[in-house]
Amino acid sequence: MLNRATAEGRVKFNNCAGNKGVRYETNSLDFKVRADGTMYAVHQVQMPSKQLILMVTAWDPQTLGRWEAIVRFLVGEKSQHNGHKPKGRKSIPGELVQQQSDTLLPWRQHQSANGLRRQKRDWVIPPINVPENSRGPFPQQLVRIRSDKDKEIHIRYSITGVGADQPPMEVFSIDPVSGRMYVTRPMDREERASYHLRAHAVDMNGNKVENPIDLYIYVIDMNDNRPEFINQVYNGSVDEGSKPGTYVMTVTANDADDSTTANGMVRYRIVTQTPQSPSQNMFTINSETGDIVTVAAGLDREKVQQYIVIVQATDMEGNLNYGLSNTATAIITVTDVNDNPPEFTTSTYSGEVPENRVEVVVANLTVMDRDQPHSPNWNAIYRIISGDPSGHFTIRTDPVTNEGMVTVVKAVDYEMNRAFMLTVMVSNQAPLASGIQMSFQSTAGVTISVTDVNEAPYFPTNHKLIRLEEGVPTGTVLTTFSAVDPDRFMQQAVRYSKLSDPANWLNINATNGQITTAAVLDRESDYIKNNVYEATFLAADNGIPPASGTGTLQIYLIDINDNAPELLPKEAQICEKPNLNVINITAADADIDPNVGPFVFELPSVPSAVRKNWTITRLNGDYAQLSLRIMYLEAGVYDVPIIVTDSGNPPLYNTSVIKVKVCPCDENGDCTTIGAVAAAGLGTGAIIAILICIIILLTMVLLFVVWMKRREKERHTKQLLIDPEDDVRDNILKYDEEGGGEEDQDYDLSQLQQPETMDHVLNKAPGVRRVDERPIGAEPQYPIRPVIPHPGDIGDFINEGLRAADNDPTAPPYDSLLVFDYEGSGSTAGSVSSLNSSSSGDQDYDYLNDWGPRFKKLADMYGGGEED
Repeated sequence: MLNRATAEGRVKFNNCAGNKGVRYETNSLDFKVRADGTMYAVHQVQMPSKQLILMVTAWDPQTLGRWEAIVRFLVGEKSQHNGHKPKGRKSIPGELVQQQSDTLLPWRQHQSANGLRRQKRDWVIPPINVPENSRGPFPQQLVRIRSDKDKEIHIRYSITGVGADQPPMEVFSIDPVSGRMYVTRPMDREERASYHLRAHAVDMNGNKVENPIDLYIYVIDMNDNRPEFINQVYNGSVDEGSKPGTYVMTVTANDADDSTTANGMVRYRIVTQTPQSPSQNMFTINSETGDIVTVAAGLDREKVQQYIVIVQATDMEGNLNYGLSNTATAIITVTDVNDNPPEFTTSTYSGEVPENRVEVVVANLTVMDRDQPHSPNWNAIYRIISGDPSGHFTIRTDPVTNEGMVTVVKAVDYEMNRAFMLTVMVSNQAPLASGIQMSFQSTAGVTISVTDVNEAPYFPTNHKLIRLEEGVPTGTVLTTFSAVDPDRFMQQAVRYSKLSDPANWLNINATNGQITTAAVLDRESDYIKNNVYEATFLAADNGIPPASGTGTLQIYLIDINDNAPELLPKEAQICEKPNLNVINITAADADIDPNVGPFVFELPSVPSAVRKNWTITRLNGDYAQLSLRIMYLEAGVYDVPIIVTDSGNPPLYNTSVIKVKVCPCDENGDCTTIGAVAAAGLGTGAIIAILICIIILLTMVLLFVVWMKRREKERHTKQLLIDPEDDVRDNILKYDEEGGGEEDQDYDLSQLQQPETMDHVLNKAPGVRRVDERPIGAEPQYPIRPVIPHPGDIGDFINEGLRAADNDPTAPPYDSLLVFDYEGSGSTAGSVSSLNSSSSGDQDYDYLNDWGPRFKKLADMYGGGEED
């Protein structure tokens, strides 16, 4: 702890002209330096360590020269004898062991009062100041370090630390023998401001001779860096009409030099302002902070929207002779405020609108506003302040042109208002700036004329409701359903007609709208919904063009008792013995209350068997029970008449018949199957007779089927036997294959000729294939002949085979005998086996020409006589 006003030491500066007028400063707020160089603490200082390093700056106001020195204070330990705090010691040349020869003796011997004894005490070496950007020559000697033991032994010196044996390497070096330390290259304070090295002294064997000593090397700053703005262009804004002193923006420049010295102390100034309107000095800048503020009044966006200000930053505390400078551009935008009220371009506007039209623009209002377009200060808002008490019009703003569009939102009536005189005011979306008043041109008048159009007639009462009882006779006048024509200033006639009359019950007078009935109105009709009948009528005028309107007439029909009740259900089932079950009956009535229940159910007195066999028990007003009165009733279907009477005034009754099936029941009271059949009206004998008839019918069908199968079997198995005496012609029977023909048949004998080539056989058309034909190539497929033809169809069968053979001219016949299972007898044709193939003899073969086409070839071969 150092006490206030305690002298700590003295610094002294000498120059060629003497030190008159030299002033001293420190970089610490805790210490001051008097004019004579005495340094003192201005208050109690808590020392964080045993040493304190300060920088003292000496400067001459006349020459503006500046010099700097490093001062280190050592804090001594508290004395045990007198209890006084030792004074801090300042490293001055008288107390340093640095000699005139620049030799440091960091290690020193002391002699005690009791005799010579070596006692080591380390000296604190003052920092070594090296100016940056030195021009050399290099290596440049900084200091020499030696130990007082170098007289006794050979000592070798070395240094370690950043800048020596640690990166950056070899910035500093030391002569190991002489102890001279050098700097090997120019220093850059902005790269590294200080270095901490340790000096070592060892003997030739590497044994430590002295404790390592700390060396602090400080790079003295030079003004070698210009101030650099963070941005080359700065953008700021200020409202128009702002008062002087209004903050605009801040520009900032940084200097890489030491900010604690004048080298890094930056000052700002405005160089130029463009434009110089309304004053050439509209802005000023704080030289230390870079804050730009307004300095003059008169900012008007409508005149000048933007200023360009060139700002200069200079170090050396703004000294333009010695400091380095740089510039940046500040763009200041004058923002708009609503200092110009909107004004109508004319004082009156006019428009025209047809009546009964809505969403129609009838007039466009134009305004002028000098504020920023499409901003809240420019956007116009229109209001109708008088002339439209019913709210027929509104004014909407066109977002592009800022015009006011007078629009009809509520239909106007020419018969009520032929014209409107509106007073309109315009204002901005944003309120006017303080002190700005609305202009008298912000109000205008709008005249709107209404044109007359042909309006449709209308029914004043729509929907019109009338009430009457149903069943009124045809031709009854119900009401007059007339329409009103709103065109009071047009002489027009209205005609009426029906538009919708679902049941066609009504008529309307075309002139006056009187409605009469064309049929009886029935409340129970399907056209009635909730007792209401609805019809629509049309009223049309004779204007140009014609207009029409519709009206709906609703007729509420009051119910009368015109429908007798109907018994429900229509059919029922009951056991043949009483007290097992009953039949619940009710009634349905198309009328409504009070013309419906409670109902009265009763049995008629005629025929007497009804009341004898049945009885009715009343349950409530709507339901009753029908049951047997006697102990047993034969199964069957019985028609039981029941009289049902409603509660109308006058009441209506109806005699309904319920079909009751009486059947035997099981123990559960349900009809059995046989009982149900019996109840259908058939007796036991009738049922047995029906069953016997069904059995007989089935037996006959079965016998007929057996007979048909047996006959079919005989047809397939028996031989065809025909009495030759009864047969007047030769019969051909179907065997494996047929051959030849009969004399009485017209056969084509040319088909028996053997062809010379086989091509036509391969290509012949489909037909009946002969088994005595030589099969050449693929055999064609022919229709399959029936295996055993029906005897009655033999003639058709032969004709079909002949027709197939006649249509097959390629079939080659063979001169061979065909064997038949049965040839018949009495044939007039001779045997072909008697024919001789020899050409000799006197046989006459001319008759072959008469045998038909199948024997034509033989006739040609043998019938020619000598000519062949």
